[in-house]
Amino acid sequence: MLIIANKSFQRKIPDNRVVRFKCNLQNTIIDVLRDRGWTEVKDDNDWDFYWCDVGWLRENFDHMFMEEHVRICHFRNHYELTRKNLMAKNLKRLRKQIEREQGKVEASKCDFFPATYELPAEFHIFVEEFKRNPGSTWIMKPVAKSQGKGIFLFRKLADIPDWCKKKGMEAPDTYIVQRYVESPYLIGGRKFDMRIYVLVTTYIPIKAYLYREGFARFSNTRYNLESIEDSYIHLTNVAIQKTAPDYDSEKGCKWSLNSLRKYLTAKHGIEGVENLLQAITTIFIKSLQSVQRIIINDKHCFELYGFDILIDSNLKPWLIEINASPSLTASSQSDYEMKVRLLEDVLNVIDMENKLTGKEKRVGGFDLIWDDGPVTKEDVGFDAISSSSLYTSNVFLGCLNDREQQLKQLYKQQQNKAVAAQSNN
Repeated sequence: MLIIANKSFQRKIPDNRVVRFKCNLQNTIIDVLRDRGWTEVKDDNDWDFYWCDVGWLRENFDHMFMEEHVRICHFRNHYELTRKNLMAKNLKRLRKQIEREQGKVEASKCDFFPATYELPAEFHIFVEEFKRNPGSTWIMKPVAKSQGKGIFLFRKLADIPDWCKKKGMEAPDTYIVQRYVESPYLIGGRKFDMRIYVLVTTYIPIKAYLYREGFARFSNTRYNLESIEDSYIHLTNVAIQKTAPDYDSEKGCKWSLNSLRKYLTAKHGIEGVENLLQAITTIFIKSLQSVQRIIINDKHCFELYGFDILIDSNLKPWLIEINASPSLTASSQSDYEMKVRLLEDVLNVIDMENKLTGKEKRVGGFDLIWDDGPVTKEDVGFDAISSSSLYTSNVFLGCLNDREQQLKQLYKQQQNKAVAAQSNN
């Protein structure tokens, strides 16, 4: 079946026409889309903007024709970066390429993900590495599941077949096995990781925005390595933590990134936090570069990635995984409000209403960090915790998100420019 989206419309939506959207998710995004004043449609042939799930994309994308202005929320083969085994494969390939072309020092910048092997395909290679590191803790994850499902830790090879027997399987499906980061940074004795949002609007060239807000997800139980079977200690996924007997649904297990940044600055100083943020930014860029030549770049597509980053006790960031469909279901009122702001600003960047020039370094809470090269802070208001900066890259992760004021000023500037242009004509 050939699906034709908006075949009767022009290349751009006329200024006086309401955007028509379709959404097959029932969470925060549908609220944001409806509140925007756009028109909701159900027909497959009658939308300008579609927030779809990856299942629909997989079944329909190759049979679609889309007019110039139409936008959809995933790249065709997004899984090259978000499926755990493919992410590891692509990052390993990038590291080898950089080492071959630029040397080992430059390639070392890709050393931000733990040693990773795909099982059962790389089982024998993994066994060799396992024997070289006796006593180490490893973590196994199914490549295509989320929310902590199917994950377990082990220290003995015998634990793998034992686990299979418990699950009633002859052999597991495709899994990855990784060296477990045994010395995570702890706050209040608890492990945490960070969910950080990166918006990519094109891969050729790469154009990526970093959202100022996000959150740290904490475990519900104090950290120790003696009880590796306890998910409440080692897995920070909200889906896992909320099932803990002593889980407090009012408080939850989250901090805002702004609170986390303030805490880390108080503990380690501005320079320590700046170094950490630059290392995290390198993870974003190297990850995107690892799939730049593989992702099917389509001008109709964009992707909101949820990066999960763990910090170890030496303030080194580690990439845990990347999500193509980061959870948009809120766990609390504050979580809902943050995700509303995030999604509103995704729509502001995508700019279906044609309000922007496309050259903006900031749109709401999104800061442009890569535009076929690094983006600098020049000509943007620096509103981080300190007025001085050790770096010039346009990164404001965890800083004040005065998005409403910024958007008001931005749109006013655009209106003034439009009026001036008309006057000159």
